[in-house]
Amino acid sequence: MATDKADSIWTRAFVLLCAAQFLGYASHSMLAPALPLYVTQLGGSPFMVGLVLAAFAVTSVIVRPLVGHWVDRWSDAGVMNWGLLFQGASIFFCFIPLAGAAMLANGLRGIGWAGLNAGGYALLALTAPETRRGEASGLYSGVQGSPAILFPAFALWLIAAPFGGFAVVFAVTALFPFVGAAVGGLISRHLPRPVGPSLSKDSTPWWRQIFRFVEREVFLPSLLLFWLNLALPALSNFSVLYARELGILNFAPFFIVVGLTSLLGRPLLGRLSDNIGRSRSIAAGLTLEVIGLVLIAMVANLFGMICAGALFMAGNAIGSSTALAFAVERADPTRRGKAMATFSMAYPLSYGLGSLLIGSAVESTGYAGMYWLLAALEAVGLIFMLMNGARVEPYGQGRGTFQETRGAKS
Repeated sequence: MATDKADSIWTRAFVLLCAAQFLGYASHSMLAPALPLYVTQLGGSPFMVGLVLAAFAVTSVIVRPLVGHWVDRWSDAGVMNWGLLFQGASIFFCFIPLAGAAMLANGLRGIGWAGLNAGGYALLALTAPETRRGEASGLYSGVQGSPAILFPAFALWLIAAPFGGFAVVFAVTALFPFVGAAVGGLISRHLPRPVGPSLSKDSTPWWRQIFRFVEREVFLPSLLLFWLNLALPALSNFSVLYARELGILNFAPFFIVVGLTSLLGRPLLGRLSDNIGRSRSIAAGLTLEVIGLVLIAMVANLFGMICAGALFMAGNAIGSSTALAFAVERADPTRRGKAMATFSMAYPLSYGLGSLLIGSAVESTGYAGMYWLLAALEAVGLIFMLMNGARVEPYGQGRGTFQETRGAKS
């Protein structure tokens, strides 16, 4: 039940925020298996699938500084709702049966995705209780990940249903963001009011703010989130193509188990990071991702792929939710929109580069070779994390929040 107590996570604003994010991510989850199958049905190669997926990332990354500026100068809730509306409208280009149209649709969808996430993360930073940021971040990212339980399988079922097909999938995926925008429209009236002296605004000229792509305070958590999600398209998008190559026809259970792992792992393990520390949590996440990628490269059956996928998603869950809590702690409140836009840029950037890398690797080394390559890259990320563990705890372990630390230095 939603309350408005200062130390409560489940405020009315947080509940509405989670509902809007759920609907936006439900649309994204349905397209995860549908777009690769749609592009290959149109005659596209795995590399072409990678290009279509990368278009989403390119536009999403390019517009992040502008979107972050709008969050700070206009409205975090307004930017999120605008992103949902744009996300839903862009999907209608998929009704044009051309791979180029699918690329255009995914590119436009990336613009809406930027608004959905930059606005949403700024709202999370505003509403999350300071002493429970890891738990709040885990719950929030768990809500974002929960559509991956059933909606990819739902999309596959709709594609194969006698009354279904790709057109039905695209119509449903366009509907969800529109409903999410309606829910998001109720958030503003329930946001907490500032207490105490107001924070000074960033005095940097507006044109320099827009073209400042990276906020230094959140660069490290953004880099860690990038590394954690670099291999994610191999599980969320390319696994269905790998399954077909292996002759696995009923692949829906994979998405259900993997999504359930993500749903349970993010809130539970995110809360754990408040106790054991951010660096240990992220290192554990990268370790599980490496194990999952190695296992999926060695198996050739549905059960093995499910086990590998569950291990990978458990690692991704703890790592991503912890990186989010780390970014919220680091963000400068006077530039919260820009900071969270920088952080949210990491996912589409890793999604786009990862998709291109994965598509190219499949054509040159095959699916098993691609998973081995990704395991090596994630192992490098783990080594980087172990070498920089002390830098991940500056504000979370006894040194205060960003505001407190900056005040102590001034």
